Amino acid sequence: MESSTILTADVLDIIFEGRNKDYGAYQLRRTYSKRLWTSIAVMLSVILLCCIGFVFAGGKKEKLTTIILPPDLALEKIQEEKKEEPLPPPPPPKQPEPPKMEMAKFTPPKIVRDDEVKEDEKPPEMTKLEDTRIGTMNQEGLRDDGIVAPPVEDGNRGVVVAPQKEEEDWGKTFTKVEIESEYPGGPAAWQRFLNRNLRFPQEAIDNEVQGTVLVQFVVDVEGNVSNVVAISGPEELRPEGVRVIKKSGKWTPAIQNGRQVKSYKTQSILFRLGGE
Repeated sequence: MESSTILTADVLDIIFEGRNKDYGAYQLRRTYSKRLWTSIAVMLSVILLCCIGFVFAGGKKEKLTTIILPPDLALEKIQEEKKEEPLPPPPPPKQPEPPKMEMAKFTPPKIVRDDEVKEDEKPPEMTKLEDTRIGTMNQEGLRDDGIVAPPVEDGNRGVVVAPQKEEEDWGKTFTKVEIESEYPGGPAAWQRFLNRNLRFPQEAIDNEVQGTVLVQFVVDVEGNVSNVVAISGPEELRPEGVRVIKKSGKWTPAIQNGRQVKSYKTQSILFRLGGE
């Protein structure tokens, strides 16, 4: 490019001097400003159209909107049903008063002179007492012909009859007693008896079986032992427990209400190997 035209030449012409201007890069740079302003104008036009559309759409919607108010609701007060209270039970019928029995006051006789006897202190005649009850005061009423009348209040001076106990069957075998039967001499004597007479079965020794055998039996009023049964414990040790109880002789009988009675007795027997 000549020096006289450099000052008036375009920058793109200077850059692409001697190059192929038909190449796309020259055309893109030449039309860059035009395309930029064209895109900005298009974008602003679209934004303006959207704003106008929103304005018109909003105005039209306001015109078509109708507000429907629901009718006012009137709340009615619900009346609760009153529960009928049950009527109180009628009062119990008044019991008729027991008939009054004719009573004659009877006081212990005193030996005094005839002129000192007062009229109200004279004892009633025996003929009158045949159908009249004897009491602590004189009272008019029905004759005593078999009617049972309630006791007369005498100021807590009457006789109190103790309640009668039901008769006990002393011949039965008691399961619960006040004082249980025991071996004569107490626990110490019983332990000495076991040390002398208890034999550890060989089968239990071979199998290393040990434990406690519970034996139940009956002790009668004379102390004799009967009905001996092992109720728990290792099977190998039960026969020896029964044998020892049968060999124990007479026991001290149980006591119930101060009497010796026939009762059940449960005795535990401990079998323990000597090595442990």
